[in-house]
Amino acid sequence: MTQAQEIRTAVFPVAGRGTRFLPATKASPKEMLPIVDKPLIQYAAEEALAAGARKLVFITGSSKRAIEDHFDSDAELETALEKQGKTDLLKALKEIVPAWASCIYIRQPSPLGLGHAVWCAKPVVGNEPFFVHLADDLIDGPTPCLRQMAAVYAERGGSILGVETVPRSETDKYGIVATDGREGRVSRVKQIVEKPRPQNAPSTLAVVGRYLLSPTIFAKLEQTGRGAGGEIQLTDAIADLLADEPVFAYEFEGKRYDCGSKLGYLQATVEYGLKHEALGEKFSEYLIGLAAKLK
Repeated sequence: MTQAQEIRTAVFPVAGRGTRFLPATKASPKEMLPIVDKPLIQYAAEEALAAGARKLVFITGSSKRAIEDHFDSDAELETALEKQGKTDLLKALKEIVPAWASCIYIRQPSPLGLGHAVWCAKPVVGNEPFFVHLADDLIDGPTPCLRQMAAVYAERGGSILGVETVPRSETDKYGIVATDGREGRVSRVKQIVEKPRPQNAPSTLAVVGRYLLSPTIFAKLEQTGRGAGGEIQLTDAIADLLADEPVFAYEFEGKRYDCGSKLGYLQATVEYGLKHEALGEKFSEYLIGLAAKLK
């Protein structure tokens, strides 16, 4: 087997408007919603960097300037923190993006869907495998999810989809895969369908915001017409890819929080708050007291 290429690029489609969180997202991107003290997009970037990515490519839209500002340096703020002796905060700011990593921003000209957003990254990605990370899906695992997937890729090649089992009643919210030849957490994808009705779903194994894709996907995206919702669906391009290259489903280790929903966002906030090094103990005491009052 040919040695797998190193994965140097991670793509973050962040052009969506986050309408489910209006009015909070009217002027601020949904990806900037904080989980305790870090925005969702920073958790996403940290996961990609931990998996070996060195180029972070953000596919943006209107009203997304806050994401660029977040990953840019702020000399005035850093100077103020230094003068105030707030060294821990200063260190945290400087480590948002390591010096060896770069951030690249590409504007998606029209809201044509996830597939189109990924296609917009082609000039930067080139002819290399790459990650796609949807920041709405926050995954807390013993090893960062993309790093887990990179290990699978190093062994098998092809493309890798991060998947988990969902209730059959919710298959119409996801791309759903049918697989065979399961070995441990990995299986070969033989079919993928975008948001099928529960009665038509080929399984309950859903793709949840983590992809490691072969560059061949760009040629497939160029040929993909508009699908569900009138958008260019990444799922449709992956379905075409199946005929030419192996695609694997990987059931990742970790807990996923659907931070694109208000309930999932609140769940993540509470559970990350409980794990927070400085706040966890006091927050736990507060929740125990609150629960007692609600009985």
